[in-house]
Amino acid sequence: MGVAITDLLVRKEVDIDSLVGKTLVVDAPLWLYQFLTSIRQPDGSLLSDSRGNVTSHLVGLSSRIPKLMEKGLKLAFCFDGIAPELKKKERERRRDMKIEAEKRYKEAEKKKDLLEMRKYASRTARLTSTMIDEAKEFLIALGIPVVEAPSEAEAQASHIVKNKGAYAVATSDADVLMFGTPRLVRNLNLVGKRKKTSKLAYETVKPEMVELTENLNHLGIDNDQLIVLSMLVGTDYNIGGIKGIGPKNALKFVKKYKTDFDGLFNEVKWKDHFDFPWTEVFYLIKKIPVTDEYDLKWRGIDKEKILKILVDRHDFSEERIGGMMKKLLKETDKREQKGLGDFV
Repeated sequence: MGVAITDLLVRKEVDIDSLVGKTLVVDAPLWLYQFLTSIRQPDGSLLSDSRGNVTSHLVGLSSRIPKLMEKGLKLAFCFDGIAPELKKKERERRRDMKIEAEKRYKEAEKKKDLLEMRKYASRTARLTSTMIDEAKEFLIALGIPVVEAPSEAEAQASHIVKNKGAYAVATSDADVLMFGTPRLVRNLNLVGKRKKTSKLAYETVKPEMVELTENLNHLGIDNDQLIVLSMLVGTDYNIGGIKGIGPKNALKFVKKYKTDFDGLFNEVKWKDHFDFPWTEVFYLIKKIPVTDEYDLKWRGIDKEKILKILVDRHDFSEERIGGMMKKLLKETDKREQKGLGDFV
């Protein structure tokens, strides 16, 4: 879902060239969901191979990731582990929304309304374990590190950046700021032109940098207050937040009560909205499980494995995939000749 505080944040457009040689930890589930949502047929149906297996996620990975690698970006992908108990309600909410979207899609299909079909089809996206396993397999074949989070991928990615193992988290969600990442890069997987939501038109998308310290100074709050602000608006662990409180009002409450969080949550009547104490969400975010057992080593490209996954298994064009790998291997050779020290 993501925390709806983006409008409060200082965001700066950045050129991809400014990220060359920097390590970026990708929020893998979010990128894959975005690929499933945006890479579809005009009627909203997912792309699939001759056997009916969904390929939208692989189309996204195989078209976007090599281009970023060619530009010299060092990517690592972080995947979810065991979801916190409090997130189960969010998952139930998403499931109910998908069921409703499927009903709306069928209604639009009867009327042959392509705009409505695409609108509701994108809301039915489901990231299956098969898709996740296949994505990992493809990324490893590209030589890209895959990190398994003990819990939330966003928290683990933020932990890696906080420990200076990477430069920034690549995600479009502001949740990672709650988890303390010093930097996040938005829209990296969507750079260029993309279809507008619910429309057959396109819009230009550019990457943006969001820095935690700059934004805390801009908002006049600290890390703990940022968590509380997010809770007022709503997180994946307290869906919807406090009814009637948007980001601007949430900021006013946080500044009014400063560190008196008990007083704040009493005034906004937390107990009327949730059947668990505010402290449960607060400390889940602060102390969510992360690990230092990860390996950010980039390995060689396994050309045969990539062909097996994309061409043999899913009917991708051998000519197109071969051309992509040829360019990628050429760029990789150039970097190796320069020396690894230039790309740390």
